[in-house]
Amino acid sequence: MKKLILASAIVAAFFSHGAYAEEAAAAAEAKPEHAVAYNVGLASEYRYRGIAQSGKDPALSGGIDYTHNPSGFYAGTWASTISWIKDAGGGDAPVEMDLYGGKRGDIGGGFTYDVGGLYYYYPNNSYANVSANADTFELYGQVGYGPAYLKYSHALTNLFGNADTKNSYYVDAGVNQDLVDGYVLNLHVGYQNMKNEAAGTYTDWKVGVTKDFGMVVASLAYIDTNGKASFYTGNSGTGTAVLTLVKNF
Repeated sequence: MKKLILASAIVAAFFSHGAYAEEAAAAAEAKPEHAVAYNVGLASEYRYRGIAQSGKDPALSGGIDYTHNPSGFYAGTWASTISWIKDAGGGDAPVEMDLYGGKRGDIGGGFTYDVGGLYYYYPNNSYANVSANADTFELYGQVGYGPAYLKYSHALTNLFGNADTKNSYYVDAGVNQDLVDGYVLNLHVGYQNMKNEAAGTYTDWKVGVTKDFGMVVASLAYIDTNGKASFYTGNSGTGTAVLTLVKNF
């Protein structure tokens, strides 16, 4: 469930015409063929698609990303501390591990794309009480234009341990707009449709700001959902401010 934390941490505008095209070409030439990046993070609370993952406690995270710049292919892994599986009686799974890969690039006319797959792995989760497993695999596709994006994610497995929820989907849109002095405005709204489980269907939203301070990228956001408390225990009507600090290497 990497995207909400890291996607809001670093935002890049896309180049278009004239002098910007020359700058983009120069930047592309400067990129190495193979790039590896690392990140570590600390969040006051880990929320994914608006839902609390760490029991409203702080969460530690870290990841590694590989990119083949000439082709746009990439792969990586990311992990965070969690508590929601243990809290729900689904076994002792204190960590979420994300494994992902895909391809991104330019479509033309200022549009970009990003397509790939994401596997959410929860070591030691059993959900024996409901004969389920929280591990989930999704395919995703995203189109961007300038600071705005639209993304669709589709589950090819049951969604996070909920029975008969294969083919659930999540649609989200957002804007990461430069302001002044390096601050970036982060706006997001998403809709989670849970197949065959109306109680699990909800909308989430976020308003935040991000700034790169050099040593660390800081993000402060207000996050909320209309998820049902009977289904997402402790989440309905509990909008909260989340502070995230990410160090990139």
